[in-house]
Amino acid sequence: MVDSLVVPLFVTTDLPPEADLAEFGALLAGTARVLGHEGAGYEAFLAGKVFWLDRPVLPEQRPAAETELRFAGMLGYLAASGSGHTTRDVVGDVRQAISAAVAGRYGDVGVAPAVFAIRDQDVRERTPESALYVDTPDGAAGLVSAAKSFL
Repeated sequence: MVDSLVVPLFVTTDLPPEADLAEFGALLAGTARVLGHEGAGYEAFLAGKVFWLDRPVLPEQRPAAETELRFAGMLGYLAASGSGHTTRDVVGDVRQAISAAVAGRYGDVGVAPAVFAIRDQDVRERTPESALYVDTPDGAAGLVSAAKSFL
């Protein structure tokens, strides 16, 4: 296994009502191939599950408006290659990458995606069973095994 840091992550953002959840998950996973800041790049791999966090609608309420933004989430693990990374730096790098990718794909949805480290236990306990699995395509084998060992 390569020298890597594995960080449990939670990502949330608003998306346009017509957004496709699987496409959103693929977008998130694809952003994690190469991360970095200040000219120093490193390989990464993201594996997790995406799901809708829509507001509850009671039977007596009308359905959400067709123009209302939808709230999506992802719980998973980010494996970053190499030594010397801190959790704070890696989360900051993936936050930048995800924010740029979401803005590039969906435009301005009002706020930047929230991306933060969480407890490993929260990923296991809070991921809905109906969530869709996603991961970074063609990830480095060592990073793939490091991240997937937590799933």
